[in-house]
Amino acid sequence: MEPAPKKHNASKLASEDIISKMPEDVIVNIMDRLPIQYAIRTSILSRKWRFKWTLLSQVVFDVFFCEYLKGLGGENWYDANNINRILFHLKGSITKFDFLIPYGKVLDVTEIDHWMILLSRKGIKEFNLLNIHVTPLTLSSYLFSCVKLEHLMLYNCSLNPTPTFCGFPYLLHLIFYDVKFVNGNFGEYISQCPLLEFVKVVYFNGDPPIGKIKMIEIAKLKKLKCLIFPLCMLDSTALTTSVVFDLVGHFSKLQELSLDLHKCKLIDLAFYVPCFSKFVRESGVGKWVRTSLSCLRTLRLLAVDFGSDIMLSFAIDMIWGSPELQKLYIIPAYNAAIQSPPPPAFCASDFNHISMGQLRLRSIAFTYFRGSKNDIWLMKNLLACSRLLKEILIYPCLSLTTYLSDDEKSMFATKLLDLHRSSSSAAERNIIWDGHSEY
Repeated sequence: MEPAPKKHNASKLASEDIISKMPEDVIVNIMDRLPIQYAIRTSILSRKWRFKWTLLSQVVFDVFFCEYLKGLGGENWYDANNINRILFHLKGSITKFDFLIPYGKVLDVTEIDHWMILLSRKGIKEFNLLNIHVTPLTLSSYLFSCVKLEHLMLYNCSLNPTPTFCGFPYLLHLIFYDVKFVNGNFGEYISQCPLLEFVKVVYFNGDPPIGKIKMIEIAKLKKLKCLIFPLCMLDSTALTTSVVFDLVGHFSKLQELSLDLHKCKLIDLAFYVPCFSKFVRESGVGKWVRTSLSCLRTLRLLAVDFGSDIMLSFAIDMIWGSPELQKLYIIPAYNAAIQSPPPPAFCASDFNHISMGQLRLRSIAFTYFRGSKNDIWLMKNLLACSRLLKEILIYPCLSLTTYLSDDEKSMFATKLLDLHRSSSSAAERNIIWDGHSEY
C-alpha cells in the first residue's frame, strides 16, 4: 500500500498575516521613515493596518506634502481642516512636528494654537516652523508650554514670551531665521535654556530686531558647542577683539564659531584699554600673545571689511588666537558686481608670520576674493603659517568673474598660485570661476 502524500503547509503559511503581527515599535519606526502621505496609504495593506498610520510619532507637513495635497484638490486643500484631520487621529506621542506655511497662504492663528496645545500634551521634542509667507507669523504663548522641546527652528516668526516663562530646560538646538521678539528680550529668552549646545541666529530680511543680547545673558550657555551669531546684536557700545574674545572665552566647549560682522562698529585698539585682555598685539612691535580658545575647530567670518585696518586686525586676532583651528571660511564685506577694490589701509609691516606662530588649518575657503593688497597679504600669511593645510578654495568676486578676459583670469590665477607656502604644506589651491576650477 502506497503511503499517503504529505500535506503541504503552504496554505497555512499563506494565511498568516506576518505584516499585521509586527510589534508596534517596529511599525512606528517604519511609519516615521515614510512621507506622511505614504504612511497614510499603508491603510490599504490589510484590515488590521487600516489605522496603523495613527501611530506616527514624527509628523512632517513639508513642501512635498503641500504639493501632494494640491495635486489632489488644488491650492485650497493645504489648509487647517486637512491638517486637523491628520493630527487629531494620532494616538501616541508626537516627538517631531515640521510645518510649512507656503507663500501666499494665510492660516488662522487660533488653529496653530490648537496644534501647539495638542503637541505640548503629546510631549513634542522637535518643532520646526517654516513661514515662507511675506507677513511674519505671530506665535502665541502656547509654544512656551512645550517644555520638553530639544530642537526648535523658526523662520519668519514673531514671539512674545510671557512673564512666567522659565525657559526650555531640555533645549539643545536653537535655530532662528528672521525671528523677532515683541518686547526685545531675546537674550533673556536664550539664557533660560541652560543645556543649549547649538545656537544659530540669522537675519536675511533687513536689520536685526531691536533688543540686544547682554554678555551676562549669553555667557550662561556653558555647554555651547556651536554659535552662529550676528555681532551687531551684542550689547556693547563698541566692539573690540578683547570684547569678542571675552565673550567666546566663556564657552569652554565651543568647537564651531560663525560671526557676522555686518553693521558692526569696531574701535581702534590703540585707543582702547580692555578690561579683559585675552589676546593682545603690542603696539608697533608685532608680538603676539596666544589665547585659550583651544577647542575651536571651525571659524567663519562674514562681512569682513578688508578696507578697514581695524576689522582686518580683528579677523587676524580671531584666526591666530585659535591655535587648534582646522577650518576657516572668510566672506569679505565688499561683494558688489562693479566695485573697485578698497584702498589698502592695513599696515602689513606690523605683522610677521614668524612671530604669529604656526596654525593647524586643514581647509580654507575665501569667498568674493578681489585680489586687493590686503587680500593677497592675508592669503600669503595663511599659506606660510599652515603646514598642515590640505585645501584652499578661492571664489573670485563677481566683478572679476564677469569682466576679466580669459588671459586676465589666467594671470590672476598664476599670481595666487605662485604665493609662497609652508615647505611641509601639500595644500591644493583651487580657484573657482563660475563653477569651473583652476588649479
